[in-house]
Parts: sequence; structure tokens; C-alpha cells
Amino acid sequence: MNNPYSVLVVDDEQSLSKLFKKELSTPDRFIHTAGSGKQAREMLRKQQFDVVVLDLRLPDADGLELLVEFRRLIPDVEVIILTGHGNIDSAVEAMKHGAYDYITKPFKLDQVEIVVERAWQRVCMGRENRSLKHSQMSVQPPSLVGLSQGVKQIRFLIDKVAPTDVPVLITGESGVGKDVVAHALHSVSKRNTKPLIIKNCATLQKELARSELFGHLRGAFTGATESQEGLMTFAHQGTLFLDEIGELPIEVQGSLLRVIESKSYRRVGEKDERRADIRLLFATNRNLQAEVEAGRFHEALFHRINVFNIHIPPLCERKEDIPLLVEYFLSRLATGQGACTMTEGAMRCLLNYSWPGNIRELRNVIERGMILAENGLITEHALPRELLDKRVPESQSGLTLDSMERTHIERVLQLHSGNRSLAAQTLGISRKTLYRKISEYNLM
Repeated sequence: MNNPYSVLVVDDEQSLSKLFKKELSTPDRFIHTAGSGKQAREMLRKQQFDVVVLDLRLPDADGLELLVEFRRLIPDVEVIILTGHGNIDSAVEAMKHGAYDYITKPFKLDQVEIVVERAWQRVCMGRENRSLKHSQMSVQPPSLVGLSQGVKQIRFLIDKVAPTDVPVLITGESGVGKDVVAHALHSVSKRNTKPLIIKNCATLQKELARSELFGHLRGAFTGATESQEGLMTFAHQGTLFLDEIGELPIEVQGSLLRVIESKSYRRVGEKDERRADIRLLFATNRNLQAEVEAGRFHEALFHRINVFNIHIPPLCERKEDIPLLVEYFLSRLATGQGACTMTEGAMRCLLNYSWPGNIRELRNVIERGMILAENGLITEHALPRELLDKRVPESQSGLTLDSMERTHIERVLQLHSGNRSLAAQTLGISRKTLYRKISEYNLM
């Protein structure tokens, strides 16, 4: 999913600021403007910004001084300098003081957008690199809960394949718990004392996906002001789990195939190869065979990652696991919400619901129920309205998967009054994927 981010444009030319706001604003990029150094300072103290586009010449402030001040206020902010052709020396000086890049006026908007997007990716990589310094093993991984035949089969497959280094493709609908299976595979593998690095491919930008996965050398591309390691480096001797692999830009898929086949990779701009001692896990809710036929997924890569497939059945096909999952979530969420118990009537509603959102939806329902519980009891009144029907809608029994998906997305959008961010969270998909589905099903 493309995480939303905020950009502050500091320029005293109102027409330019309006142009930035009109042309560069997207559902994932929020453009704010300030017409003076004073206004920018006030806004930075009240709100978090990820990228700042700063004109060096302002009527009430020195651009270089503002740059240093902004970097001090928000250490991980990236600042892009706007300057005229006659002030290149000042822009170079700004780079020495920590500016990400500079753009000379006049400029093309698509050029600005590329630099802003790369600056944002730099922010993301910096934050992710810092978070990776903390061992992910210190966090208790989610458990594979259930006694159904489907869960027993999954455990059997995990035990068989975990000791090997064979790539594993985990498939299933959104929300079934593909990340849980990935954690389980890593925890019983021979690499379980090394890091498990998790990356959702939907968050990778096309221009920088290769850099984020493999790293880059300083000067490898515009904005690469210093060398960076990629996820392959952080996962060395451990496990790299690439979720939503169907979202990986096809331009990068060939490079990933090379990693699997040659056990080596190169950072962007680097000539020497590095050894890739990594266990690779993949997950998707897409039909990758159909993606291959449509030309959206590399056929050779599909065959290499599909050596060993673990398919997770939807929750509606293993309802006998629901009571165990309920107890698990009630126990897991008790610390924050207080201990609760599910009444028999409420449990009947859970057992008779179709669960289009699978385990993720069940967890959300339980968390909501715990908030609305009275005297520690979760009754039918604490459940969402759609669960109170107690019947799997017969009208859906003859629908195609596409029709069922369209109906569910439409219902979730209505539930959140059209708020696409909340709808994407409920559905367990990226906002990028949700926008594509809305366009595909004509839900505009």
C-alpha cells in the first residue's frame, strides 16, 4: 500500500504554490503551502511533514538557515531546494547542509514530481532501516490457530518445507493469515535465529523498487546522494517475506528471478555481485497464472516461486476454527481492552456469517465487540449489523468470484461512508489496489 505523506511547499509566489497544490496533489500525497518563512515555521511546529520543497529566496528568511532549522525540527524530513539559474552555488551549498536535491526554475512539473517521490522513498527507507535495527524476533509472532483439516494440512506442509531453503508461495484470499504462515515457516526453519524481513510489494514505487530491494550506490540515479543498503542485505542469512508479490513492478521481477537462480544480486550502480544467502517467501491473493497470461507477471519467476505452494482456505470453509480464533483474539486483545467473554447468541452469529474479510475481519469484529461489551460480555448487540442476519445470503451462492468481490467492496465502502483509506484497511488491501478495483468494477 502507498502510505500517504505530506509535502510542504514554501514559496512566496502564490501562483506557483497553487500550481503545486493543484497538479501534484493525489490521494496519497497531500500538498500544503506556506508563503513565508514565518508561516512555514508555524506549520512545521504544528504538523508533521515528510518532504519540504523550499525556495531559497524568501522575503522574510534565508533559505539556508531555514533548511538547517527544518532538519533540526524534523530529523528525517527531506528538503528539496528551488532556485534560479543564477543561484546554483547557493543550491550546492544547501546540498552540503543536508538538502536532498535542488531544482532550478523554470522547471517541468513531472520533473518535480519525480524528485518529490524519490525524496519520500528516501524518508521511507530511512525509517525502515532504523526499525530494522530492532530485532523483529522480540515481537511475539501471531499463532496459526485452528484444528480444521485445512489448518492441519498447512501445519503438515510447514513442517515438511521449513527445514529446506526452497522458495514458498503462500496463497489465499485477503485476510486469511498469509503472514501468520510466513512467521510459522521462519520460526521452525534453520534460520530462525536470524532476521525475518517483511515487505509489502504494493508499497514499492516503480522507480525505486529495485533500489529498495537491492540497495544502491551513491550517484546511481538522481537523488542518490549517498549509498544505501537494500532489504536483501538486511535479510542476509535470514528470511525475506515479500507479501503481495503480484504487485511487484514487472521491471524488477527479472532481477528477483536472478536472485533465486544465481543466489546473487547487485546494488543499483554496482558492478560487483553480492552473495544472497536468503530464504525467500512470497504471498499473494491474486491468480498469478492469470497474471502471467495477461502479461503482468514474469512467467519464469512464477514457476520459480511456485515450487512449493501453501494455500490457505477462506474462513467460510473452516468455520470449526472460529471458536478457537475467538478465544485466541479475546486473550490477545485482553491487555488493551480488558477480559471479555462471547455469549452463545453472539457466537451463533459469528458461525453463521460468511466472513468475506476472513480472519482479519473476525479480529476487527471481536475488537469492536470488546469495546462495546457490557460487564465483560459480548452480546449480539455489540456485533456489526451485517452479522445479525445469521444467514449466508442465498443471493451470493451463484455469483462469480468477481461479483462477490464487487459486492463486498461496495458494502465496505458504504460502511465507511466512502472513506477509501478506512475501506482499504478493512479489506486488507493497499489503497492502490482498492483504487484499481473501484475503477475495474465501475464503483466511482
